[in-house]
Amino acid sequence: MNNSISIEITYALPEKQSLINLSVPTNCSVKDAIEQSGILALHPEIDLSENKVGIWYKATKLDTPLNDGDRIEIYRPLIADPKEVRKKRAAKAVDEGRANKVTGGRPKAS
Repeated sequence: MNNSISIEITYALPEKQSLINLSVPTNCSVKDAIEQSGILALHPEIDLSENKVGIWYKATKLDTPLNDGDRIEIYRPLIADPKEVRKKRAAKAVDEGRANKVTGGRPKAS
């Protein structure tokens, strides 16, 4: 019986992406796999107390056990709040006359 599973760990920056294939014990957690992978040495900016992690696009906790074929994703912190960015973009559209001041929709053609 095989006591290991194959997983991937990925982390992406705008200018550099890392994808590490790794074989880990069957009882391995997300945190253990990240630490075993060496990705923390490649990307010292990763702080597991700050960066969120996921498995195949779904956020997960560091103590989550892994399954064969899982891909752990380490997410970068957001540099801007998406809600604030959208509010600013909407306000700019209203100021430029590209959106209705009341509804926020496109103004009717006259």
